[in-house]
Amino acid sequence: MDDFEAHRDHLRAVAYRMLGSASEADDAVQEAWLRLARARDAEDIENTRAWLTTVVARVCLDMLRSRTARREVQLDTPLPADSPDPEQEAMLADSIGLALLVVLDALTPAERIALVLHDMFTMPFQEIAPILGRSVPATKMLASRARRRVREAQASDTDQARKRKVVDAFLDASRNGNFAGLLDLLDPDVTVRADAAAAPGGAPALLRGAQAAARQAMAFSQRAKHARVGVADGAPAILVMPGGSLVTVLTFTITDGKITAVDIIADPQRLNQLVVESPA
Repeated sequence: MDDFEAHRDHLRAVAYRMLGSASEADDAVQEAWLRLARARDAEDIENTRAWLTTVVARVCLDMLRSRTARREVQLDTPLPADSPDPEQEAMLADSIGLALLVVLDALTPAERIALVLHDMFTMPFQEIAPILGRSVPATKMLASRARRRVREAQASDTDQARKRKVVDAFLDASRNGNFAGLLDLLDPDVTVRADAAAAPGGAPALLRGAQAAARQAMAFSQRAKHARVGVADGAPAILVMPGGSLVTVLTFTITDGKITAVDIIADPQRLNQLVVESPA
């Protein structure tokens, strides 16, 4: 089995990129070893690396297809402390990146196999097609569709990161009473809406214009010490959490780097309807 050991690292890298789980990747590689051991014509295999890669790909495809729509296996990040080689595990994770693993996880099994084998390991479509049971043109289409979905997801992540910076800057300027900094972040026609629970008069309130919004943010500076930037319904938001209890959420509409609308939500019923992710 010397040939197998010579290709083990390559096979683990292939399996990890397909499965996003180090433990599952090890299982797939072990299955490939067993199949090689059982192969009656193992000595006649001309290209052991290609043969093993194909086997691992088929095993991974079966594993991906067997997963439920809602994954029970989470990405192995951070890597388990009892890993046989933590340094190598970390190198595997770093080489692909957690963000890309999350994107790949959203692809169909066939899309993921086609993209990983062709774009990451330069396997020809003529060799990938039989693994998937598709024609070569259909396999090319799968990879193209996967590529497009990865690009779209990465572009969305970049946009979210930009918005997060704007919200971070807004909270920082509010805390520090930086009126000019607030004006720089706000669109001239920005609107600020506060529900009845958030408004001082006990009735919904509406402010228009950067000057009024900046003054409102300055008044918020005392409460800002209890605030942190988190996520509400998938977008960056400011969470006001005195004593660790969520009492107010500020959501933002951001266009071309400027805040065009702020919604201040304090009504308990509305807060319960939000999907909120607070930073640790």
